[in-house]
Amino acid sequence: MGEESKLVHVREDISDLVEQRGDKIQISGPNTRGSDGSIPVLSAWGSSLAEAWENSLLALYHFGGDIRTDYDQKDKSGNFIDPPSVDCTMRMIVMNPFSEPVIHRCFPGGLDALEEYRQEVIDGIKDCFVRDQNDPNDKRWEYTYHQRLFNFTVPGLIGRTFDQIEYIVDDLKRSPISRRAQAVTWKVWEDEGIQDPACLQSVWCRAMPDKDGNYNLNMNVRFRSRDAYEAAFMNCFALVHLMSGIAKRLSDKLGVPVNLGRFVDESDSYHIYGHKVADFKDRFLKQVKQRTFEDRTWTMEFAEPMFEEARPRIAEKISGMKRSYVIEKVTESGLLTKNVELAL
Repeated sequence: MGEESKLVHVREDISDLVEQRGDKIQISGPNTRGSDGSIPVLSAWGSSLAEAWENSLLALYHFGGDIRTDYDQKDKSGNFIDPPSVDCTMRMIVMNPFSEPVIHRCFPGGLDALEEYRQEVIDGIKDCFVRDQNDPNDKRWEYTYHQRLFNFTVPGLIGRTFDQIEYIVDDLKRSPISRRAQAVTWKVWEDEGIQDPACLQSVWCRAMPDKDGNYNLNMNVRFRSRDAYEAAFMNCFALVHLMSGIAKRLSDKLGVPVNLGRFVDESDSYHIYGHKVADFKDRFLKQVKQRTFEDRTWTMEFAEPMFEEARPRIAEKISGMKRSYVIEKVTESGLLTKNVELAL
């Protein structure tokens, strides 16, 4: 216990940053940081995605508990090398998903990576890299969110897929206030016991009329586990684009405007890995303390030209990944020749 206690983070006091945000950061129950055996339950909200994500990280760092994970490294004697994660259950609320500034500059990764991930979730550019469940030697990905949302498959229903996003749109066309318009990702027959089961669990939508008679699409998403620092912003960026696409499709079917309402993002485990806390403090906390909000964010207007420039590079990257996989499989079969490689 003594050795373990040395690994617990000595956190910077950011109570002033938390207090500046008023009721935009809240904790349910006493501030024990999990020392009573309970997981802290936190909420953070903002007008824009960038503001809400920033507030969620400040809330997590200030109120979150020190909780071990299955991925913490150990030495040869079985003693932990990594500190525990800073962890909580989080509800992040974005009141206006595309209000500016949308993009927070402190997320780990560049604009190329952000656009690539958006295409991965919305357009399915990496669905071809999901492994064949019937091939035990296939080491490709377990899933993509696009595949699970747009092409959900069930054993025994060979050749049939379920477009759950189309179901959401059709159900909301039938009744915009329906409570059944949801999509799920978990496949109990595949995901139990695998190395990397899906983190996103569900997407739920409901359309509410405003005072002008137009509909506002509200979306809730739920994650079982979430890397708050390295993954959450990119997840949210892609999912609010999914939300926008659903609103557009629903508007076309209803023949009336459908605007974006609030976006609620819930995580059972919202965490910063212990070995990443130092980077978080250096990259994120330092920026929040030293720069204005405008200087630590980007607008979509600023980013869009760079997204446009990135798209050919992303397409070339995906093409190269596909080619490498085909060459690998042909090589394994013993049929690879120079002419085949050139043809690929």
